[in-house]
Amino acid sequence: MSLITLTSDFGNTDYYAAILKASIAGATEYTRIIDISHNVSHFDIVQASFILKNSFAYFPPFTCHVGAINLYYSARNEMICFTRNGHHFIGPNNGLFTLIFPDLQEREVFAIPYRSLLKMEAFTAIASFSRAIEKKIPMDEFAQHGTTLAKGFTVQPVVSENSIRATIIHIDHYENVIVNITKELFNKTGRGREFSIYYNPGSPVNRISHSYSDVPVGEVLCMFNTSGFLEIAINLGKASSLLALKKDETIHIDFYN
Repeated sequence: MSLITLTSDFGNTDYYAAILKASIAGATEYTRIIDISHNVSHFDIVQASFILKNSFAYFPPFTCHVGAINLYYSARNEMICFTRNGHHFIGPNNGLFTLIFPDLQEREVFAIPYRSLLKMEAFTAIASFSRAIEKKIPMDEFAQHGTTLAKGFTVQPVVSENSIRATIIHIDHYENVIVNITKELFNKTGRGREFSIYYNPGSPVNRISHSYSDVPVGEVLCMFNTSGFLEIAINLGKASSLLALKKDETIHIDFYN
């Protein structure tokens, strides 16, 4: 049985996700469809890349992953598809996949053009890809090899000898705040020194927790989550609302002896 995941900015109040699923189901025989998320913010390929990058590896090898975000990107009337790490990917050529795989090369990618920006044209291209993968048809038999790969860009932390200025990249369902600082970058810059994490000017956090329960209920903590990114949270609370932290805002870390 083939497995297909869907990540989109369609939301759950309209019928677009249902039509995409119907298109895939009608084109395949033994395919199982799993939703990763349809609640990506409108056209936000950075948020989508964070979600898909941190989830796809948990699925079995040969799973197909559909990234339907900013699906009608007018600059590229085509889908691109490729295989990486034993998984298959398809989505619009809008920079999403270069955010997930910064080293993705044009020679790895195949293009599936479609005629117009009508929704069903794009859905048909995805359904055709799903059928071909189910039947184990090589990509070069149903897609065109070679296209100009759109590049995605995202904000990177600003690092100095004694500080990091970083950006909030995601707010999860529990309103935990995820920052674009990896544990590797934190350790490399900090070099074992003491530190203060400023999520607002007057209330720094001075230690890294290992779990939410490391602090009393209602208190703020910082930890590295399962994806390896710094997370600001409140034990049994909503950090984003209670601390007035929003996506794309900055936090500051100072290191000192």
